[in-house]
Amino acid sequence: MALKLSQSMHGTDFVVIDGVVFRTEYLREPDEFTVADDVLLEVSSGETELAFTQADLDGAERVADGGYRLGSGHLLHFIASATLH
Repeated sequence: MALKLSQSMHGTDFVVIDGVVFRTEYLREPDEFTVADDVLLEVSSGETELAFTQADLDGAERVADGGYRLGSGHLLHFIASATLH
């Protein structure tokens, strides 16, 4: 069963975008009140900061390796940190 993008984003600590690892700074799961220009994801890597809106993530397609290809062509993989007990 394929996960929806919003399910894959849940609990994400890092996002790999086109092979570059970014730390998740802000994450909002969409709901019935979300509009196209709402920011759902902010990430950073060093001096680089990126933000993705609902419009950026709309229509993302799941790819074979578990990532998502955005309409813009960017490839995203969501990673949650492991907790050891």
